[in-house]
Amino acid sequence: MSTAPDTAAGSAAEPGTAGRRHGAGGEPRKLPMPALLALATAVFVTSLTESLPAGLLPAMSRDLHVSESATGQTVTIYALGTALTAIPLTAATAGWRRKRLLLTAMAGFAVANTVTALSSLYGPTMAARFVAGVAAGLAWALLAGYARRLAPVPLRGRAIAVAMAGIPVALSLGVPAGTFLGKVTDWRVAFLAMTALTVVLLAWIAAAVPDFPGQERGGRPRMLHALRVPGVTPVLFVTLVFVLAHTVVYAYIATFLDDLGIGGSTGLVLLVFGAASLASIWIVGARIHHRLRVLTIAGSLLVAVAAAVLAVLADHTALVHLAAALWGLGWGGVPTLLQTAAGDAGGESAADAAQAMLVTLWNVAMAGGGVIGGVLLDLSGSGALPWSALLLMLPVITVIVFARGHGFPARRPAA
Repeated sequence: MSTAPDTAAGSAAEPGTAGRRHGAGGEPRKLPMPALLALATAVFVTSLTESLPAGLLPAMSRDLHVSESATGQTVTIYALGTALTAIPLTAATAGWRRKRLLLTAMAGFAVANTVTALSSLYGPTMAARFVAGVAAGLAWALLAGYARRLAPVPLRGRAIAVAMAGIPVALSLGVPAGTFLGKVTDWRVAFLAMTALTVVLLAWIAAAVPDFPGQERGGRPRMLHALRVPGVTPVLFVTLVFVLAHTVVYAYIATFLDDLGIGGSTGLVLLVFGAASLASIWIVGARIHHRLRVLTIAGSLLVAVAAAVLAVLADHTALVHLAAALWGLGWGGVPTLLQTAAGDAGGESAADAAQAMLVTLWNVAMAGGGVIGGVLLDLSGSGALPWSALLLMLPVITVIVFARGHGFPARRPAA
């Protein structure tokens, strides 16, 4: 899952829109909820396509005739598709109309999920997952920026929060529902249901989401310049390692719970995690304007504590559910926090490049988490997964704490 917004495209008002941004007396108008909810559903589709194998891993493994660690690479190849193509494709399509690009990306999900559902061979399944990752690279590069562009300046943060709510909804409702659907019918039905939802979404976007032009020529991000801006590197490091820690466990959560003897509770555990993630994104949306640093530290500490509970006390089912709740509370707001921190650190001169690198590193971490988790699963068993996450969270917390001047400052520049 990546969250780099199309900030360049969203920075300038459209001709003729300035007068529509505020009502009489200068009061900001209401958010365009039908359009924002369509974008939130697009985020939902993107996040659920990425995460759905986590709840269906054992069944997919049996039908594809490969090991569970090999099936877990369906998450890895998805992330690789995004990581390898996000920057070049975003640059190549910078001049496209935004609505056309969004519809193209969503159509890619429909095709990829259909092939995944119909394939009985590992190779075509992995190819379809790679295509889904490419579509995700296009989608994540513009969704948050699209939401930002739809709202007046005072409401842009809320607009992004509405759109990004698709992430915890996918985790709290989508993955458990997909897992349940896969168990009572077949895992392929879950992916076909995703295709059906995407087809409906294409019509919704066409009807409700306004169009905007792409970037002008010469607007491509300058990566090396961004890395020299104080604060960008700490944010990118935290993104890489935090997402790696999360993915090592989350990609193999069904296997981890199976090995504990509570595989039948996978849907419930994911539901607890997702519900806590919803609470997290609500808290972050309400407080991020003045409390980005505190919220980021708190989120990282909660995930570390949850990993420790899973590593030491996973024999107690109630504590597994508690760990899922803590993990969700820590993780749910992370996409919004890191996206905002990257934009703040980059400033006017390097925000685009910082966001482009964030989306790439996010997916590099997703891919790396799938690979590392699969290796640990084969060599040491699923019990090693939470320990590895705990170890990875230690440098994350350290960097956040010490990046007080730039990266995660006590006071946001925008505030």
